[in-house]
Amino acid sequence: MNPKIIAGSIINYHYNHCLSNCPSRKIRIAYLKAYLARLGKETSVQMGCRFLNGRKVYLGDRNVINFGCLLDGRHYQIHTGNDVSIGPEATILTLGHDPQSPSFGDRGGDVIIGDRLWIAYRAIILPSVKIGEGAVIGAG
Repeated sequence: MNPKIIAGSIINYHYNHCLSNCPSRKIRIAYLKAYLARLGKETSVQMGCRFLNGRKVYLGDRNVINFGCLLDGRHYQIHTGNDVSIGPEATILTLGHDPQSPSFGDRGGDVIIGDRLWIAYRAIILPSVKIGEGAVIGAG
């Protein structure tokens, strides 16, 4: 097996199952600065958030990622702009299955989230979605 995949799996597991629920915001942020592709200035990640391949997650400045969110960067990237609020237990997916595929193959793509945007409680953002500046996503 590829050593990079093993190392990435260990890093994912360590954050998602140990540090994600650490009550110290400073410890979580310090780890996320090294773990994520980008953690913008004054961005806050609450307890209980999970990242699948944080190396493909780019968070802009002054974001708030509320408790229990899932950001899935397994094969594609997630980019958030500045001043984004992601509500509790929201999910951002970059990979799913193609229901039209005879073999039920994978289908996915990058998720791009603009500036000054609010994603509400338990909203689900699907793969290959681009959300423009100032939008409010209340689905979920």
